[in-house]
Amino acid sequence: DRTVLPAAQPVAGGFSEILSTGKIMRDATRTNETLLEVNNIEVIYNHVILVLKGVSLTVKKGGITALLGGNGAGKTTTLKAISNLLHSERGEVTKGSILYQGERVQDLDPAALVKRGVIQVMEGRHCFGHLTVEENLLTGAYTRKDGKAAIQNDLELVYSYFPRLKERRKSQAGYTSGGEQQMTAIGRALMSRPQTILLDEPSMGLAPQLVEQIFEIVKSVNENEGVSFLLAEQNTNVALRYAHEGYILENGRVVMDGPASELRENQDVKEFYLGVSDEGRKSFRDVRSYRRRKRWLA
Repeated sequence: DRTVLPAAQPVAGGFSEILSTGKIMRDATRTNETLLEVNNIEVIYNHVILVLKGVSLTVKKGGITALLGGNGAGKTTTLKAISNLLHSERGEVTKGSILYQGERVQDLDPAALVKRGVIQVMEGRHCFGHLTVEENLLTGAYTRKDGKAAIQNDLELVYSYFPRLKERRKSQAGYTSGGEQQMTAIGRALMSRPQTILLDEPSMGLAPQLVEQIFEIVKSVNENEGVSFLLAEQNTNVALRYAHEGYILENGRVVMDGPASELRENQDVKEFYLGVSDEGRKSFRDVRSYRRRKRWLA
């Protein structure tokens, strides 16, 4: 997908505009307050397959937290455990706890979690192909009870972040580009007025220019609207540039975590995920997985 889209220009105030406009006040300042807390969870599929083994992480209010790792590391399973979508795939959290704003939420149904402000943008975008772009966006406001005027205001806000979607608003989503569909999926999540967005593989299948643009929009939404993000991403280089905190998963375990700025400078991260070492760039064939496990899990 090599469509180049115009840059986002958020309207003044956004979700943080005064209440008279029908918008919710948002704290756009990152704090040390823990919004989401995952404590030592274990996930099993089909009562047999152990996928996550003691995963723990926290998401700070107003922050961007990156969940990194290769294919099969457990990133998507972690997000689905948080959003309570595991049962549809015969999975379940068998140990540990998941707290949102200090309350246990792992026993809630997904709809109840959405009403609490936790929205997941699924891997692969999952737009309604037969609906127009605008109809897709409006499905995100399905659970809202604050009236058409407030919904229309937020629709215009989404269009200010994604001007390309306004141009394509009458087009069927199934005929739009991959980048436009990813923007539609994120815009649909914003229409629900979330506090936290779980964003799964936003860069998947997109050209590098579009990847940068998507992450710039995520950064703008985070800074302007105070929406917290937990994003699962294989593109470690880009994710650590935009995130505040990071966790690295290997085979269902968290093997490293810390501030994104420190992870970017960590020699293991550079060598095993960015292909760079003290001796310069390294061939993938020269990186031994057993060395990684031995060094990180010793």
